[in-house]
Amino acid sequence: MTEMRAFAIGFCGGSGIAYGLRLVTVLLQAGHTVHLAATGAALRVMRHEAGLDVDQLRPDLAALFEDSLRQRLIVHDLAAVEATPSSGSAKLSATILIPCSMGTLARVAHGFSSNLVERMADVAIKEGRPLVVVPRETPLSVIHLENMLKLARAGAIMLPAMPGYYHRPQTVQDLVDFVVGKVLDRLGVEHTLQPRWRTPAGDRLAGNGDHPAASASPWDEEEERP
Repeated sequence: MTEMRAFAIGFCGGSGIAYGLRLVTVLLQAGHTVHLAATGAALRVMRHEAGLDVDQLRPDLAALFEDSLRQRLIVHDLAAVEATPSSGSAKLSATILIPCSMGTLARVAHGFSSNLVERMADVAIKEGRPLVVVPRETPLSVIHLENMLKLARAGAIMLPAMPGYYHRPQTVQDLVDFVVGKVLDRLGVEHTLQPRWRTPAGDRLAGNGDHPAASASPWDEEEERP
């Protein structure tokens, strides 16, 4: 039986809100609890990228998800520094900033906690718990890279939103699921967002002088997408 866990997720102002929305949905569907907070910039990104009519002053983030999932979703106000994710005693399994803006990344890297999203990332670092940061920016300046390195040295997992193409994506959702799947792997959460890679048939025959074109898919066909 899968252990039910609790995660803190922060939506920041970086482009790619689809990654964050998908991650929250998958975790809730799997029966996990999610503590969610979003920055003001993230709310604006929701409107521009996803066409979501979110009230900028009184956002109802729970309304973004199906009714059946909301019982395991706890939404916190950005200014609620007394909320559960702000304390190390809450013992959450991990914190994820997805997508993470360069501004939030910089403040977290330098220990400057001005809101709940930054505070819960700071708590994860000080408690030695997993902090997964999913930055989405390009090109990256030296300042961006140095801040990422600083966080990585502090123990954070830097997981840029860089979808792969070797799984031959057919839709934008395939690209989103690729990145979200990587996050779930680092969290130790089982998923079937994408099939698992296996050695192509042609490579398995390497060394015997016979190199036929791969006749079998390199993907594990036994795993189905939800």
